[in-house]
Amino acid sequence: MSFGVHSFSISAFRIFVLLFLIFSPLGAWAIPQSEAQPTTSPVKADPSAGKPIFERYCSSCHGLSGDGGRGPRLNRAYLQHAPDDDHLRLVISNGIPPSMPDAYYLTEAEIANVAAHIRSLAKLPGEIPVGNADRGGAIYARAGCASCHIHNGQGFGYGPELTAIGSRRSVAFLKGILENPASELPEGFLMVTAVTRSGRPVTGIRTNEDTFTVQIRDNGGKLYSFRKNNLRQLTRQNGKTPMPPFALSPSDLRDLVAFLVASK
Repeated sequence: MSFGVHSFSISAFRIFVLLFLIFSPLGAWAIPQSEAQPTTSPVKADPSAGKPIFERYCSSCHGLSGDGGRGPRLNRAYLQHAPDDDHLRLVISNGIPPSMPDAYYLTEAEIANVAAHIRSLAKLPGEIPVGNADRGGAIYARAGCASCHIHNGQGFGYGPELTAIGSRRSVAFLKGILENPASELPEGFLMVTAVTRSGRPVTGIRTNEDTFTVQIRDNGGKLYSFRKNNLRQLTRQNGKTPMPPFALSPSDLRDLVAFLVASK
């Protein structure tokens, strides 16, 4: 008889707990969130609504049609930092420090619209450079470009790598750089000259700098590290580049650009 009372007490307790969970405000914890609060469907992205936002905030670096400029080309099927739509929205929202700022001023819907517009740019026909890529390759070799640039695994990386440059930069941008190399310098690119206490100057590209030290790579590939308090002088040559302007004929310039753009 005592066993029956004990069983009844346990059953009554279980019923009480169940009723408490159902009718108490705390009972919502016991109900799965997907059932307690229906999810709302995401806002459908509108490429046409994203176009004016893109033109206002993005085109100065990427071009009105996504042809590229200071920023990479966007009118292509595959984007290195945004292989899918989710990553593309994140890149727009968060930026890519230090060159691309975040879009804190855009709403989630606006970011989705800009991303949709960027995806639509891939459907536009790409630029077809006028020039002979084979002759351009010979000009590239004759001009000694490999002494400063890596291209398809060949060359020396004193300057920016040129492998697949045609997928990142527009024809107009490449022409402008070849004619005036200092017109657009890579982000973080800075030439410096350090003068040691003995008076020996070392000029090259700054690879790193902090409060106490500076590291420089010269055009022969040698890396130097100096403590600033051991230097007589440290000069930052803002806006300068070791790349000389190319005195090319219009046809040679077209051929060289065609070679670079054709190198995917």
